[in-house]
Amino acid sequence: MPAVSSSILGDANLLNLRSISQNEIRPEVPRLMMDGEQIIQAFKTVRDQVIFTDRRIFVVNVQGITGKKISYFTYPYSKVIYYGIETAGVLDVDSELVLAFANGAKLQFDFQTTVDIRRLSQVISHYIL
Repeated sequence: MPAVSSSILGDANLLNLRSISQNEIRPEVPRLMMDGEQIIQAFKTVRDQVIFTDRRIFVVNVQGITGKKISYFTYPYSKVIYYGIETAGVLDVDSELVLAFANGAKLQFDFQTTVDIRRLSQVISHYIL
């Protein structure tokens, strides 16, 4: 598993992940899911998306100027050995989620302050513990 982040650096809240509805998820993502797999919550930046299901996390990275090149990564909860969250503060305007995987890879996501990071933590705990 490669080390992948949400590609968002710094505290530009405009570019951090924000919640989206299921009808905003890229149409090819459900076709990549297993039978019976359910979407729990979805997020996006300007073009990229992160989708939490009941089995794994999808990271959809839209690349290039035209956006025709897209990479899809999935990270199963069964391989997560620990995770951590950081809530937004006064000067730090985003919240963060870091997941560590059995092979040593780490995945970090930065979310807008409107995202309930504690609820997301509960969802992840439900599936990895």
